[in-house]
Amino acid sequence: LLEEIFLRLPPDEPEHLVRASLASKLWLGLLCGPRFRGRYHDYHGAPPMLGFLHTWLESWEDQGPVPHLTSTTKFGARIPDHERDYSPLDCRHGRVLLGDDVNQIPMALVVWDPMTGRRRELEAPGLVVDSHRAAVLCTVGGCDHRACHEGPFQVVFVCVGSKGDEDDDCVAYACVSLPETGDWSEPCPLFDPWGEPCPALLLPAETFFEPMPPVLIEEAALHFMLEVVDDDSVGILKYDLSSHSLSLIDAPIEGSQIATASILMAMEDGSLGFAHVSESTLYLWSRLMDSDGVASWSQRTIINLRNLPIQNPEESLRLVGSVEGRDVVFVTTELSIYGINVESQRWKKLWKRKKLHALIPYMSFYTIQKV
Repeated sequence: LLEEIFLRLPPDEPEHLVRASLASKLWLGLLCGPRFRGRYHDYHGAPPMLGFLHTWLESWEDQGPVPHLTSTTKFGARIPDHERDYSPLDCRHGRVLLGDDVNQIPMALVVWDPMTGRRRELEAPGLVVDSHRAAVLCTVGGCDHRACHEGPFQVVFVCVGSKGDEDDDCVAYACVSLPETGDWSEPCPLFDPWGEPCPALLLPAETFFEPMPPVLIEEAALHFMLEVVDDDSVGILKYDLSSHSLSLIDAPIEGSQIATASILMAMEDGSLGFAHVSESTLYLWSRLMDSDGVASWSQRTIINLRNLPIQNPEESLRLVGSVEGRDVVFVTTELSIYGINVESQRWKKLWKRKKLHALIPYMSFYTIQKV
């Protein structure tokens, strides 16, 4: 009977689980047991958003050392001690990937588990880097990613650099770390070496990554937003996990200022999404395969944000992130930050006004642990 009651405690309000675990040793043992955890995850399905990380606009004042996980619940992340200040690069499968300034040599990366405070460090590959992004992934085949934050994982590092000859063109590379076993027993060991870089992909001159995390589509490919400075256009860099190769995808629209008003999405149906905001209107495209196996963009929906109860929807709207597989985008206005489901058009106010460049959600079930 107790287990049936505990199953119905909302996962996005983890304080109820904590209070129940403090009531007695019997309740603590029940809530920590693998049987209850498995049933709780099955009962509620996908993990909730317990908080988010964020990067600031360059014009915003110094916000102090990072990382900082802002809780949308009463979840308190266990912040690790660092000798450097780090910025969030990615967050997936219960883990956060942090990186230091690109100009620091050697460039350091850290995988952090906010649930336990444990971390792993590695040095980025020794490639010529003008711009870079990275992703962290669970490596367990067939995992549902509901409670794998302490399991095996690996890091994908993608960079763009100069060819080093008279041409102005850039080249892109990707490297993948060998799978980490997930043994967090040591305080902070280094990773195993990186694998060999994938074949280089030629890109136009003055190509850089947009400072947004990548999106993972159907556990098969990572997608990164690119900006080409010369013609103020955008592109999408795809890294295929199975073939260890890079390719370039055209965006569904063209024009100036596209990069600063657009984001990539991993849609609930498994397709790649592209969201763009213009004035008070949100446009959404998705990329699907036809019967001949050819992928193409199609416009999915148009949302007039004036129809939503958002304060001042016509002023300074920006897209700053999304939730993978949930059809949810994050929008900033002059007053607040909102999460909007593009299918149901339901919305939720998340945070006060801040000058954010990217908002990276932390999705995980809260885990009760015996001390």
